[in-house]
Amino acid sequence: MTPAQFEELVAHALERVPVELARLVDNVVFVIEADAPADDPDLLGLYEGIALTERDSRYAGALPDRISIFRNPILRICETFEDVVDEVIITVVHEIAHHFGIDDDRLHELGYD
Repeated sequence: MTPAQFEELVAHALERVPVELARLVDNVVFVIEADAPADDPDLLGLYEGIALTERDSRYAGALPDRISIFRNPILRICETFEDVVDEVIITVVHEIAHHFGIDDDRLHELGYD
Protein backbone atom coordinates (compact mmCIF):
# COMPACT_ATOMS: atom_id res chain seq x y z
CA MET A 1 0.00 0.00 0.00
CA THR A 2 1.38 3.40 -0.93
CA PRO A 3 1.70 6.20 1.59
CA ALA A 4 -0.98 8.14 -0.31
CA GLN A 5 -3.43 5.23 -0.10
CA PHE A 6 -2.76 4.89 3.61
CA GLU A 7 -3.28 8.61 4.11
CA GLU A 8 -6.64 8.30 2.35
CA LEU A 9 -7.65 5.53 4.77
CA VAL A 10 -6.78 7.74 7.73
CA ALA A 11 -8.80 10.59 6.22
CA HIS A 12 -11.79 8.26 5.80
CA ALA A 13 -11.42 7.08 9.40
CA LEU A 14 -11.49 10.70 10.57
CA GLU A 15 -14.61 11.33 8.50
CA ARG A 16 -16.32 8.47 10.36
CA VAL A 17 -15.95 10.24 13.71
CA PRO A 18 -19.44 11.47 14.62
CA VAL A 19 -19.84 15.20 13.99
CA GLU A 20 -20.85 15.76 17.61
CA LEU A 21 -17.47 14.40 18.76
CA ALA A 22 -15.43 15.87 15.93
CA ARG A 23 -16.62 19.35 16.94
CA LEU A 24 -15.16 18.78 20.41
CA VAL A 25 -11.68 17.88 19.18
CA ASP A 26 -9.66 20.94 20.06
CA ASN A 27 -6.14 22.02 19.15
CA VAL A 28 -4.98 18.70 17.69
CA VAL A 29 -2.82 17.97 14.67
CA PHE A 30 -3.01 14.56 13.00
CA VAL A 31 0.12 13.17 11.36
CA ILE A 32 0.97 9.97 9.56
CA GLU A 33 4.46 8.67 10.04
CA ALA A 34 6.10 5.70 8.38
CA ASP A 35 7.48 4.17 11.56
CA ALA A 36 6.83 4.24 15.27
CA PRO A 37 9.49 5.48 17.69
CA ALA A 38 12.53 3.23 17.92
CA ASP A 39 11.81 2.44 21.58
CA ASP A 40 8.35 1.04 20.68
CA PRO A 41 8.51 -0.11 17.03
CA ASP A 42 5.17 -1.98 17.18
CA LEU A 43 3.18 1.06 18.28
CA LEU A 44 0.26 1.75 15.93
CA GLY A 45 -0.67 5.23 17.11
CA LEU A 46 0.28 7.79 19.71
CA TYR A 47 -1.50 10.68 21.41
CA GLU A 48 0.81 13.36 22.77
CA GLY A 49 -0.73 16.27 24.56
CA ILE A 50 -3.03 17.29 27.35
CA ALA A 51 -6.40 15.54 27.30
CA LEU A 52 -9.49 17.72 27.33
CA THR A 53 -10.31 16.42 30.81
CA GLU A 54 -6.95 17.68 32.11
CA ARG A 55 -6.94 21.16 30.61
CA ASP A 56 -7.32 24.21 32.79
CA SER A 57 -6.65 27.93 32.51
CA ARG A 58 -2.90 27.28 32.14
CA TYR A 59 -3.54 25.50 28.82
CA ALA A 60 -4.09 28.78 26.95
CA GLY A 61 -1.55 29.28 24.18
CA ALA A 62 -0.35 25.66 24.25
CA LEU A 63 1.04 24.05 21.15
CA PRO A 64 -1.38 21.64 19.47
CA ASP A 65 -1.71 18.12 20.76
CA ARG A 66 -0.44 15.53 18.30
CA ILE A 67 -2.01 12.29 17.14
CA SER A 68 0.41 10.14 15.14
CA ILE A 69 -0.68 7.12 13.11
CA PHE A 70 2.18 4.77 12.20
CA ARG A 71 1.83 3.21 8.75
CA ASN A 72 4.42 0.44 8.74
CA PRO A 73 3.47 -1.13 12.08
CA ILE A 74 -0.18 -1.22 11.00
CA LEU A 75 0.71 -2.75 7.65
CA ARG A 76 2.88 -5.38 9.34
CA ILE A 77 0.04 -6.73 11.47
CA CYS A 78 -2.57 -6.77 8.70
CA GLU A 79 -2.99 -9.52 6.14
CA THR A 80 -5.60 -7.94 3.87
CA PHE A 81 -6.69 -4.52 2.69
CA GLU A 82 -9.84 -4.91 4.80
CA ASP A 83 -7.67 -5.61 7.85
CA VAL A 84 -5.80 -2.36 7.22
CA VAL A 85 -9.06 -0.41 6.91
CA ASP A 86 -10.34 -1.87 10.20
CA GLU A 87 -7.06 -1.31 12.05
CA VAL A 88 -6.78 2.29 10.87
CA ILE A 89 -10.30 3.01 12.12
CA ILE A 90 -9.59 1.37 15.48
CA THR A 91 -6.29 3.21 15.86
CA VAL A 92 -7.75 6.60 14.96
CA VAL A 93 -10.67 6.14 17.37
CA HIS A 94 -8.27 4.90 20.07
CA GLU A 95 -6.05 7.98 19.82
CA ILE A 96 -8.97 10.42 19.66
CA ALA A 97 -10.35 8.74 22.78
CA HIS A 98 -7.10 9.58 24.58
CA HIS A 99 -7.66 13.22 23.58
CA PHE A 100 -11.01 12.97 25.40
CA GLY A 101 -9.29 11.55 28.48
CA ILE A 102 -10.26 7.90 28.01
CA ASP A 103 -7.48 5.61 29.20
CA ASP A 104 -6.33 2.27 27.78
CA ASP A 105 -8.20 0.22 30.40
CA ARG A 106 -11.52 1.81 29.47
CA LEU A 107 -10.76 1.46 25.75
CA HIS A 108 -10.05 -2.22 26.32
CA GLU A 109 -13.44 -2.57 28.04
CA LEU A 110 -15.03 -0.93 24.99
CA GLY A 111 -13.25 -3.30 22.59
CA TYR A 112 -10.65 -0.87 21.22
CA ASP A 113 -7.46 -2.80 21.93
